[in-house]
Amino acid sequence: MRMTQWPIGLSTGCFYRRSIFDVLQEIRSSGFHEIEVCSFPLHLDYHREEDVHRAGAMMRSLDLQPFSFHAPFADRIDITSLDPHAREAAVNELLKACHAAAVMGVRHIVLHPGPERSGRPPPEEFLQRLENAAESLNKVAGSCGDLGLELLLENMLPHLMFGHTGDMMHLLGEIKSCTVGTCLDTGHAFLAGEINLVIHKLSGHLKMVHVNDNKGDRDSHLAPGDGAIDWPSVVKELRRCEFHGSLILELSSGEHESVPDTLARATRARDYLERLCREAA
Repeated sequence: MRMTQWPIGLSTGCFYRRSIFDVLQEIRSSGFHEIEVCSFPLHLDYHREEDVHRAGAMMRSLDLQPFSFHAPFADRIDITSLDPHAREAAVNELLKACHAAAVMGVRHIVLHPGPERSGRPPPEEFLQRLENAAESLNKVAGSCGDLGLELLLENMLPHLMFGHTGDMMHLLGEIKSCTVGTCLDTGHAFLAGEINLVIHKLSGHLKMVHVNDNKGDRDSHLAPGDGAIDWPSVVKELRRCEFHGSLILELSSGEHESVPDTLARATRARDYLERLCREAA
């Protein structure tokens, strides 16, 4: 086991175009022990019980720890919708994902707390959507508690409806369950122009970090060190806030990039983070 302050895992989202069954062995052979499982249908169709059970069994056989499962997000999955039928359908979709996560033995489910929609509506509508989100999240959190999962809310991109960290903190306060925490996405926080402030705001509930870099122009999911984020400062702030969770690399990959090439970039990113952690210690 590599000795670092925080475990460093990999999101299988970098292989979202490939079946999860085609990449798990190579991920494990690259030295990763923890993963976040991507919910993209081409990667893993969590509606298929057979595939979910098979994925869980394969991870156990490889001694891969599924730290988290990223809940699906799309325009149609809107837990804030003003249409109660659409809202109910969105909640049911998330509950299905929670069930799949539990079957696979996942410990945390990561959820975008707002819709994938740009801009903020007029105040009255915004407040109604915020209330709808809180009601929906309480249903999801309750199910997570029953299934032995911990729900983690992720900070969203700043241009989205709930892209302000304060919106997420408000929702966190509205959830009645105690088994709810937060996931910091470094790329989203950097694009918001306040990465260290976001770390501080989330620190009391922070259980994991989606580690990715960008150049301040778009959410490009570069490897740490390939963009403009000041990583020594990020590591220092995480230590100052006494973070005790896992770092999960959430990287993009080229459409025609091979699995070994993607994993080579991921292992370099892991080595870079390990070096920063050693130096900070």
